[in-house]
Amino acid sequence: MRRWWLAGLVLMVSLAGIGGLLVATDIGTSRPQARPSASPSLSPDPSRTPLLVAAGADAPRPSTLGLTAALATALKDSNLGHRVAVSVVDAISGTPLLEVRASQPVIPASTAKIATAVAALTVLPAEQRLTTRVVQGATGDVVLVGAGDPTLAGSNAPTGFPRSARLADLAVQLKGVAVRRVVVDDRLFTGARMGPGWKPGYVTGGNVAPVSALAVDEGRLSTVANQPRSQDPALEAGRQLAALLHAKAVVRGAAPAGAAVLAQVASPTVSELVESMLTRSDNDLAEALGRQVALALHLPATFAGEVAATRAAITPLLDRVRVSRTALALRDASGLSPLDRLQPAALTRLLALVGVDPRYAPVLSGLPVAGFDGTLSTRYRSAPTSAAAGEVRAKTGTLNGVSALAGLVRTRGGRLLAFDFTADGVPITGTLQAQAALDRLATALAACGCT
Repeated sequence: MRRWWLAGLVLMVSLAGIGGLLVATDIGTSRPQARPSASPSLSPDPSRTPLLVAAGADAPRPSTLGLTAALATALKDSNLGHRVAVSVVDAISGTPLLEVRASQPVIPASTAKIATAVAALTVLPAEQRLTTRVVQGATGDVVLVGAGDPTLAGSNAPTGFPRSARLADLAVQLKGVAVRRVVVDDRLFTGARMGPGWKPGYVTGGNVAPVSALAVDEGRLSTVANQPRSQDPALEAGRQLAALLHAKAVVRGAAPAGAAVLAQVASPTVSELVESMLTRSDNDLAEALGRQVALALHLPATFAGEVAATRAAITPLLDRVRVSRTALALRDASGLSPLDRLQPAALTRLLALVGVDPRYAPVLSGLPVAGFDGTLSTRYRSAPTSAAAGEVRAKTGTLNGVSALAGLVRTRGGRLLAFDFTADGVPITGTLQAQAALDRLATALAACGCT
């Protein structure tokens, strides 16, 4: 069942993550999360038309003085550590309303995925799919060619995982083909497979797999959450296909030029991948989308290439709102790198821009709804933040020492605001306390009349 947020926006666009369990993959909070039951504030979409209508344009706009007073107590919370950046922008006009360190670079953690999502929808067709193929190799060989789809489902896909493309479907299409070896071709992506500053524990802790153009179940080796991922996702994909085909060997190689296609499966659409990436805070999907942006702009499908491509895609939008082109200094597409830097003012202005452009509707529909789905499904469920359940739609961000929350909120007066709260001086052991403090900030924003 598709669910819809009607707090300040009427979203007539599909939500990803249908039923079952969603897995939140922010560092420090990776665990299965159940999608709650329906709420009176959420209703089925009657039209499924990609139309986004901003509501509350006539509602009173909060004043800077009012916002400052409303957030003063929450901003003094010691759980936020010694450094907090704040950017609150009127989503209708794009006018900044309250900014503290908003133009200073911060470590964004997974809120960087918003920039990746915007870049993907700027340069990639919304209905584009990534097609994984099996082509004819040498005698007795078939070649499994990766297209950069980490959602290709094998035997270890978690519940709620996008399953448009299945390894088993490739095997069915290959019925009757005599296969001695499976050759895996993962050459679409190049360069390092671990991002700048990434910790080895990201892979062993199950937060991400080494980036590969060919993978099944995002490199998962188990259906249990937080278990180590494969160190070589392409070979693991080949092994699983070989088992289905009763092949005797798996090797890495290259598909012959012009080889006949024997089988193929396609991923969900780019818009669906963007939604799922944001709702689940899916690091593997973020890196895959970043590389697709690079390929679309004829740049290398590497970490450096995806960063350059994201900047190129977003720069015209930043120019429109007079934000410095240096506002995004990312080193990856997922926000996993502690070397990433981003100005909160840039993120809020991007959110305000995409809120009035139907092309970017999947960004907004993909943002987790407070108290209902994704990485916010277990937050805003009790006082003092439960009053903001359904009123806040935001991307979370968590790294050691960093807690962030960025998205949209409807105020008590009905005005829609874009916000970014980033605390990047949080004690290592204080992640959960910092998250709770950020939730109280967003709740104060939702409760604000502030005129």
